[in-house]
Amino acid sequence: MFDKVLIANRGEIALRIHRACREMGIRTVAVHSTADADAMHVRLADESVCIGPAPASESYLNIPAIIAAAEITNPDAIHPGYGFLAENASFAEIVEEHGFTFIGPKPEHIRVMGDKVASRRAMGALGIPVVPGSDGPVGDVEEAKSLAAGFGYPVMVKAVAGGGGKGLAVVRGPDGMADAMAITRTEARASFGDDSLYLEKYLERPRHIEIQVLADAHGAVVCLGERDCSVQRRHQKLIEEAPSPALNDSVRAGLAQTVGRAIRKLGYRGVGTVEFLYHDGAFYFLEMNTRLQVEHPVTEMITGIDLVREQIRVAAGARLGYRQRDIRFHGHAIECRITAEHPETFAPSPGRITHYHAPGGLGVRVDSALYSGYTIPTAYDSLIAKVIVNGASRNECLMRLRRALEEYVIDGIETTIPLHRRVIAEPDYVNGAYDVTWLEELLGRDS
Repeated sequence: MFDKVLIANRGEIALRIHRACREMGIRTVAVHSTADADAMHVRLADESVCIGPAPASESYLNIPAIIAAAEITNPDAIHPGYGFLAENASFAEIVEEHGFTFIGPKPEHIRVMGDKVASRRAMGALGIPVVPGSDGPVGDVEEAKSLAAGFGYPVMVKAVAGGGGKGLAVVRGPDGMADAMAITRTEARASFGDDSLYLEKYLERPRHIEIQVLADAHGAVVCLGERDCSVQRRHQKLIEEAPSPALNDSVRAGLAQTVGRAIRKLGYRGVGTVEFLYHDGAFYFLEMNTRLQVEHPVTEMITGIDLVREQIRVAAGARLGYRQRDIRFHGHAIECRITAEHPETFAPSPGRITHYHAPGGLGVRVDSALYSGYTIPTAYDSLIAKVIVNGASRNECLMRLRRALEEYVIDGIETTIPLHRRVIAEPDYVNGAYDVTWLEELLGRDS
């Protein structure tokens, strides 16, 4: 097992990784920007290294600076968390070339799944159903129109290197294709440095269902159930739950078997998430995230399996120690992503936390790096906390979540806690009758 791990991330996920390491007897190294000098994971880590100023491009995305910090502190391995460099195949290769272990999948799997066209091809060849679409990047507008006419409007124009809800647009007819492609190319070039685009058939009102997988380097693969991530705003997940209220046991078992076979054939290693759109009783592959997900605590709550611990163990060469038949699910879990934003306008609200009190009690977990007196920087994503609850049933879970959100106090800034209180009280959400368009429509009725 590793003696020391460098955490190449920040915020709540950096603290989450530190906690897992500490429970395993592993020392930690925190890297941080000048804006994060007082961050909780920096204060708790055994060692810390400042790697640059506040802009992520000069710190958390600065590969030479991170490698230099590793050379100075000499860890056994580097954990990328999520976001930033977590799905950067070149970073994974550089980490390994410098003699450190990358806690994540093989670089070739990161690379192929990071290319939306290549991942569609790979998964289709492994027996995973894919949304009808182009076989590769599309060239000009006329080619795109011709392809779209073949599988029918509406279609979605998507960035090959896209993710996080960026680099995509819905086109409902040929007249809108030129503008959609121009706008999407510009956003893709700015966000990913790659303006290649492809087309997919746009599915109206699907649900977003994802399967958590875990695999070791010895061929063992387990599926840890599904998560329903359909409550979204601008293609960004806000609330996730497991199991999905839209699936029955037979459907989820069939999906898990299909995914398990594909991941085993792929020779995948580590944690990963295979994401689907669920439409009219059929699943269509969306993408595979070759990293830890923001919503991983939902799975941990219903399985009792520490995914970060398993990531570290697998990267160190350990076997899983259990098989699919050993996996048991316990009750229901829901996660709310709390952001430093106005709950109605969604305007960013960074600033100093004047008072902080996290909810507690049976079945309540809060993943956050906040504390009273901490100042939230302006340079990073607005996610500041995740409230995760577990209950014997979905109804018990909802009641517990309402209570937890009522207890949560974050003073000094605006947060989306009031929005989450409202959403989970909506009859459609209580009944599990929602899809990926539901929240946008709910918010649209307010304007």
